[in-house]
Order: sequence, then structure tokens, then C-alpha cells
Amino acid sequence: MHLEKVAELAAEFSKAFDAAEPALRWAYLAGLWHDLGKYRPGFQRYVRLADNPDAHIEGKVGGREKTHSAAGALWAMQQLPKPYGNVLAYLIAGHHAGLDNWDGEGGGLAWRLQGEDAQAELSTALKATPPASILSAGTFIPDLRYLPGGAAGFALWMRMLFSCLVDADFLDTEAHFDAGKPARREGFPTLAQMRLVFDAHMAALPVVDTPVNTLRANILRQCRAKAALPAGFFSLTVPTGGGKTLSSLAFALEHAQAHDKRRIIYAIPYTSIIEQTADVFRNVFKALGDEVLIEHHSQADAAEKDETMRSRLACENWDAPLVVTTNVQLFESLFAAKTSRCRKLHNLVGSVIVLDEAQQLPPEFLQPILDVLNLLVAHYGVTVVLCTATQPALSSTTYFDASKNLRGLENVREIIDDPDALFDALKRVHVVLPPDWTTRTAWADIATQLSAEDCVLAIVNTRKAARELQRLMPVDTLHLSALMCGAHRKDVITQIKERLKAKREGRDQRPLRVVSTQLVEAGVDIDFPVVYRALAGLDSIAQAAGRCNREGRMNGKGRVVVFVPPERPPLGHLRKGADACISILNGQAHDPLARTLFDRYFKEFYNSVDLDAKGVVRLLTINDRKTLSVQFRTAAEAFRLIDDQDNATVVVRYAEHGDEIEKLLLKLAAEGPQRWLMRKLQRYTVSIHKRVADKMLVQGSLTLPMPGLYVQVNAENLYDPMLGLNPIDAVFNPGGFAI
Repeated sequence: MHLEKVAELAAEFSKAFDAAEPALRWAYLAGLWHDLGKYRPGFQRYVRLADNPDAHIEGKVGGREKTHSAAGALWAMQQLPKPYGNVLAYLIAGHHAGLDNWDGEGGGLAWRLQGEDAQAELSTALKATPPASILSAGTFIPDLRYLPGGAAGFALWMRMLFSCLVDADFLDTEAHFDAGKPARREGFPTLAQMRLVFDAHMAALPVVDTPVNTLRANILRQCRAKAALPAGFFSLTVPTGGGKTLSSLAFALEHAQAHDKRRIIYAIPYTSIIEQTADVFRNVFKALGDEVLIEHHSQADAAEKDETMRSRLACENWDAPLVVTTNVQLFESLFAAKTSRCRKLHNLVGSVIVLDEAQQLPPEFLQPILDVLNLLVAHYGVTVVLCTATQPALSSTTYFDASKNLRGLENVREIIDDPDALFDALKRVHVVLPPDWTTRTAWADIATQLSAEDCVLAIVNTRKAARELQRLMPVDTLHLSALMCGAHRKDVITQIKERLKAKREGRDQRPLRVVSTQLVEAGVDIDFPVVYRALAGLDSIAQAAGRCNREGRMNGKGRVVVFVPPERPPLGHLRKGADACISILNGQAHDPLARTLFDRYFKEFYNSVDLDAKGVVRLLTINDRKTLSVQFRTAAEAFRLIDDQDNATVVVRYAEHGDEIEKLLLKLAAEGPQRWLMRKLQRYTVSIHKRVADKMLVQGSLTLPMPGLYVQVNAENLYDPMLGLNPIDAVFNPGGFAI
């Protein structure tokens, strides 16, 4: 029976963080009672006649007799003493529409459950006489005195339980509608197998005796040695070009083996870098086959009203041993209310989370993020690695204005023995600062300077700026931005690397000039002798410098030129970062990238920002212990890392991979969304504002084959082979992040 199977699977999932038998009953009873309303004669009659899997999604079909999520919630409130039944009421009532607010403006769950429809749903379900084994709470004695993290951890514990219920429900439903295939997908290698293959791969790499490679080998050795330390918080402070991607993976694999961790989550600020990092890892583990990791970023999440059974089952649950994802996916999921986003949370338990480029944690949400990281490490068996060349100041800080105080991370252990010595050894560039921070330089003048260079990379702050500057450059200037799909970016980056190598070897005399957004500042191992960087945060300038003389091959130092562009950076953290950078560097006579400056920079930067701008911590705090009232839905709506909340995912027709794209789109049209198919399509997607996508849909430039996923029509001028997608409206980068 579905209810019993979901109950058992949900309880099994919850063992990862609630090992005591009484605690497991929370998840078990949520699964047992979640579909109690389906015993209603009206619902049974409909699903038998309609034979429609979407009928099982509440709200997809009309009629009061076809709802089913309120009955189990009300039953839990009747069977358990107050306020314990409310715990299960949240979970059960939300297993389709998501976790709701308990009360407040617009009603909330308490108001809904008091209504006549909800009461009638339970009454008619009970009249159908469900088996006594389904209705019984057994010997369960609820107790919330030992919550992970106490009252401050209640909201995360609830979302973890919700994750167990939703994933169990989705998986058992998947098994039912997919010819009885096992609900839990198999085929991934174990972390132990991956560690052996990683060691073999690293041992087989050719040994090139250079100072940089010697330093990288030492970094790798220290990562392996420190992996035996107890689980908790770590920092890996390595200059760009120090090989931290593979070294951090080595630490994670060794640490997982030493402490019996279940998986590794590698979180990255930008979608654009995920494909490259995932490809590095696939190359390492190619002996284990294709199904070695999950690469999760742009997902066509349908709105709740548009969900189908297939779209629900296709959402990702991160059941692989290695997941490469974005900060947006990771942290928005940790604060989510929606079922498709929460589904994966229980699989974070007992994991190693590597936060690549940790300085990119969004400052407006920094306090709730640090709070949830502290809970994960203290109570859910998680180890967190802060991996960057420019470590942010994340320890607890008290400011003159107490409202800006930071509850930070304590006992963060540095993996590298002497970071200062390492940075001195890897210093490979000279930074040229603007003589006047108030004088702006026109794009035409920047283009003239760049055109005089034989081999140069220019990094700007927005997609619009990248297009404007590229337009003014010689026609063979290459371009990189997130308006190009992942496959396109990968091809261009490969071309850049090949041409850089050919120029070093004297086989290519052509000038090589590249204009890019900040997507190249993390995880892209390109090596230019000259880099221009538009004014930005000090950490961004340091990251840009990591693309200059990266391998230390030049006789002297590379040249990094910081310029003040015609427009100020976009409002928000990008502009405040630039302002803090000017404050720190104005009048600076010594190395502008000295490690000692970054602590000052981040403290000043964070002091300029409301670290919980949307009040997420308050929304997720119990405001009435008698009802366990929490504002789950409002908090989830508030915790959105992208400034423009309304983004759309567009599958583009990138000509170089045209046959593959057409094949996948035909599969999507014939069979609907499936996890493997959505994963394949990710490399051919671009994220734009939804209002722009909807305009393009109306004018016939896009189609909408499934809720949440747009597809470019076969129009040659809509996807430029150099610049990528040509939206009909503004193309500003939405806040520096991409989903």
C-alpha cells in the first residue's frame, strides 16, 4: 500500500538525522497519513474513471471531493496533543502545495484547516473506514525538547522532515507509474570507488617540474593530510592557480572516507562555471562511466498551478555521491517551501559541502546562511569547506551599530599551514590602479587600449557591458557571457585555451582578445599576460588577477589593469563591493592584493549591507509556542538570491550541437520531462527575465512545450554564434547570480 511504503521510506530517510526510534515516528506518521483524504469516495471514483496520474496532484482537478491533503493534517492534530499535531499538519497539508505559514496575512494553514471543506474532507475520509493500522499513532509519545538546535533549529528540522516525506512520496509514485522500476535509482559509484579512481588519476598525471606545480603538489598533500581532522568547518585559502578545485575534491573524498560521509556537494556561485567544474570531475572519474555525478543548476521548475505528475517526478533529489550545483540551488533549497526544492534536503545530511569561491555568499542573506550552516555542521553531520583565494570575514563580528552584528562561523580550521607564504610564492602579477577613482573611461577608449594588446582578457560587470564593448572591438574578438548556453561557453573556452597554447608555442600569430562577464573569474583556468578589470569588489579584482600569468610562465609579472567604466556597477552588492574597494585601495601604495587587506575589505563591505535584508531569520523563528507558528512560505518567497525573481529557462538552438538538441527536444515532446532528460538539456539553456521570455513567446520567438521551460524556435538570428541568445529587451546580468 502506498501509504505504508511512503511511511517506511520517509522514516528510513529521517534516520540520517533522527536516529532514535521515537524521532523516526514523526516521518513515519507523516507518510502514513499524508494521503488519508484519498479514501474519500469522490476521489476514488474520479481516479478510477479518469485514469489520469495528474489527478493525484491536489488542485489539478476541480471539485471539493477531489482534495486530500487536509484530512491527514486534521487527523494528526486530533491524535497528538497540542501543539505536537501541528508539526505533522505542516508536513501533510503541504505535501503538494508546499510548506505554508501557520497564520498571518492572507490566512495560512490554521485558517485553511478550520474551514468547512477541510473538516468535510476528514469526515468523508473516515466514513470510508480506512484500516485501523493506517489510523493508529501506535505508542508514539511526541517530544520536542531535543530538537536539533533547539527552538532556533525548528524550521530547518521541519524542512528536513518535509524533505523525507516529499522524496518518499515522489519515489514511490515514480515506481508505480514507471512500470514498477525501483524507486531509488541505482548505478552511481560509491565514494570509496571514486577515491581510488581519483588517486589513480592524480598519480598518472605527467610531472612537470615547475615552481607552480611544486606548490600545487604541496597544497594537495596538505589537503589529504588534514582530511583526517574531525568534521566541522574548514577553510582552504589558496591563490587562484593553486589547483584548489582538485585539492578540495581530494580533501572531500579523504574526509568522507575517514568520517563515513554520504556524499559531496560542490556549490559554485555561477551557473557558467558548473559545466567546467563538472567536466573536470567527469574527466577524473571517466573510468567509472557517465553516471558519476549530478550537475544541477537551471531546472525548469514549474509553478505549482502548472505542475504535472511528470514534472514533479523529474525534479532533482541529489541522490548521487557527487553533486555539482550553484549557491542559488543549494541555499534557496535550504530555505524553500516548495516540494520540488525541498525534496533534496535530507540528502544533505552527512555530506561534505564545498563552497567554492566562498566570498560570493550573498551579503543580504549572509546571516540566515551562516545560521543554517552552523545548524548543519552541529546537528546534521555536515562538514563545510570554505574554498577561495579571498577568504571573507565570516567569524562573529560586533559593530558599532548592533543591528549589523554578525553571528558567524566559529572554529574554522585552515587547511593550509602558512597561507601568507603560499601567496608570496604565487605572486605573479602587477596591478595597475586608476589614477583617479572618480574619472570614468568611455567604452570606446577601453576598446582602443584593448585593441593595442596582442593577447588580452577584459572582464566587465554586466552582460550589456560585455556586448557593448565587444561591438567596439575588432571583429575577431571573442565573447563570453551567460547569454550563451553552457555548451557554447565550453566550446569558446576550449578555443581560448587552444589559441593561448598555440601563441605560447609560436604556432599562432593572430591577436587574441576576449571580452567576458565575471563568469571567468572562478573555476576557469585561462592564462593571459594582460587582464583588464572594470571596477568591482576587491575580491573580484583578485579573481580577475588569477586569470593573468596563472601558470607563472612569463619572465616578469603579468599586468592587471583596473579601470573605472562608463556606468557604475548595478545597484546592490556589486555596487557596494565597488565602493568598499575604493575605500580600501584609495591611496594604497603597496600591493593592492595583499592578504591583510581582505579582512578589512569584507568587514567594511558587510557593514554597508543589511545581513538579513528580508528578515528571514525572524520569519523562521517560532512566534507562538502554543501553535508552533512559523512563516515558512513567506520566508521562502523572501529568500531569493537573484534580484529579479522572475527568471525563465530557455532551451536555445546552438547550431554546433543542433542534432543533439533536436533529439532531446523530440524526446521531451514525446515522453515529457524526466530527470535524465532535464539534466541533458541543462547544457543548452540560458536564463533570462520571464517578462522578456513571455514577450518573445507572444511574438513567436519562443515556445512553451512544458510549464517552466521555454524553447527557442528555429530562427537563425535569435541565437548569435558569437554573442548567444538575443533577447528583445535589456540584458543586464540579474544580480551576479544565475540559476
